[in-house]
Amino acid sequence: MTYLYLAMAIIAEVTATSALKASAEFTKLMPSVVVVAGYGISFYFFTLVLRVMPVGITYAIWAGLGIVLVVIIGAVLYKEIPDVPALIGITFIIAGVVIINVLSKTIHH
Repeated sequence: MTYLYLAMAIIAEVTATSALKASAEFTKLMPSVVVVAGYGISFYFFTLVLRVMPVGITYAIWAGLGIVLVVIIGAVLYKEIPDVPALIGITFIIAGVVIINVLSKTIHH
């Protein structure tokens, strides 16, 4: 269940972050509601993950995957295409998340 909770936290955070631009600085109601609700849901599931996983590892996975997904959504929805250095950086983020999940002894597999 831990990884399901973590996935739900990431999805909610990515949804909220992606809606920030659509909220037009919180002047549009529905995207603003999505932002607030998304972050609330994300933090709730994040706390459930913290029952089992260390905060640093949990945050690294949550933030790393969130960054990657937000970049993808930004490219698709807002036509914000990352350049080569950004893609290289994103590749390093993905590698870091994989290394944490596969090799780290601080999380329970």
